[in-house]
Amino acid sequence: MTDLLNALARIADIGGPVVMILIAVSVVTLAVVLYKIWQFAAAGVGRHKALTQAVNAWDRGDRAAAREALGKSTSYLAPVVDMAFTAGVGSGTSERLEAEAEIRFAGLERGLRYLDSVAQLAPLLGLFGTVLGMIEAFQALQDAGSQVDPSILAGGIWVALLTTAVGLVVAMPTAVVLSWLEGRMDAERVIAGRAIQTILSPLGHTTSQEAEGALAHA
Repeated sequence: MTDLLNALARIADIGGPVVMILIAVSVVTLAVVLYKIWQFAAAGVGRHKALTQAVNAWDRGDRAAAREALGKSTSYLAPVVDMAFTAGVGSGTSERLEAEAEIRFAGLERGLRYLDSVAQLAPLLGLFGTVLGMIEAFQALQDAGSQVDPSILAGGIWVALLTTAVGLVVAMPTAVVLSWLEGRMDAERVIAGRAIQTILSPLGHTTSQEAEGALAHA
């Protein structure tokens, strides 16, 4: 641990304030990523087995089995499905249920905008540090006058490029994690949309209506 802290201190000393800012951003980003992973796990994101069973039972027309399965669900979408069970078909029902689901999605998506900003701005911040470092390197080369030492320029360039490397190291994992989290949320929206529409327009209900219509015409 001490060696790691010493290495970070040395990188910060060489790279200057831009690298220090990037290191601070990386620490905050890591905290946000760990929090989002915990939040997704606690909310049961991706774990909708009982919820799916409830929706499928409702689709078949088995209301008792649907409510029994829903009672076993620990999904954060369970309250929305319960509302759909009791709401019935009516004007604006679908929109209301979708709005309730979006409220829960908004809570899960909190912090993703920050990760998106880090993924986009960290490379630019690193490039900004590189430009500042190159300016200093060429100033040192100019001050040397006729006594030009190639090591002065080379040393200044690699120090300048260090900030770009640090910016990319921060941005690339952040972009990967952000893409994964957004993919999970897209899948959650599909599941919620299917559940709402299935409950409001169950096949079992349609089949029973058709059967009643056929008996009436017989």
